[in-house]
Amino acid sequence: MTAIINVAVTGASGRMGQEVVKMVLADPALKLVAAIDRTNEGADIGRIVGNEECGVRISNDIESALAESKADVLVDFTTPHSVMINSRIAIANRVRPVIGTTGFTPEDIAELDKLCIENGIGGIIAPNFSIGAILMMKFAAQAAKYMPHVEIIEYHGDQKLDAPSGTSIKTAELIAANREEFRQGNPSEEETIDGARGGLYNGFRIHSVRLPGVFAQQEVIFGGFGQTLKIRHDSYDRAGYMPGVNIAVKKVMDLNGIVYGFEHFVD
Repeated sequence: MTAIINVAVTGASGRMGQEVVKMVLADPALKLVAAIDRTNEGADIGRIVGNEECGVRISNDIESALAESKADVLVDFTTPHSVMINSRIAIANRVRPVIGTTGFTPEDIAELDKLCIENGIGGIIAPNFSIGAILMMKFAAQAAKYMPHVEIIEYHGDQKLDAPSGTSIKTAELIAANREEFRQGNPSEEETIDGARGGLYNGFRIHSVRLPGVFAQQEVIFGGFGQTLKIRHDSYDRAGYMPGVNIAVKKVMDLNGIVYGFEHFVD
């Protein structure tokens, strides 16, 4: 019989955190043992997410919550400002991080990988847990072999803190792995308004749109002689990320070191 996985959630009162809590409570293979947040301290997290009381009360002290709960996994959907602190604390307590928060630098990822290996545990950092988004990335990487002229446009709400999004950066990395680097566009091109052409990555452009009313979309546009190819993914609800988070919580138990990108778990 497979052992039940004890799960802690930080950012538990947030919109993504609440979806994670509901997913964990609904899966008999998982057990919610800690809910961590700066708001609603002392409240039963079951009530916060609209369920019956589950006996897990919100704590604002991540270190004591992890130590006392004996969590196996910490799921983090917080902010770029707090995720590194949370991750270091989790790893120091031998709690495996599953991170959906974006804004990591390559140096951050390398540090967490080193810490995980030193503590004999695994971790997952995924800019996007949506199965559809991962397929979009994989299709874009494949298309780049044949249509190397490409631009990425990503759309998020105006409260998103990082730009470009983690999803667009990961997509760009996968494209770059299948495309020789070259500077696109007219060599005499000039921006008359600074930033009009977007951010430059490996010779192609990433554009970040931030508007109220937008949830999360991304379009990858390839151009060729007499044709274009557009690969687009649209997210409409945070619940759409939860099947991927569920898979990650279970897969991380068998890992050693950090795996960056959920595409490693989608054939």
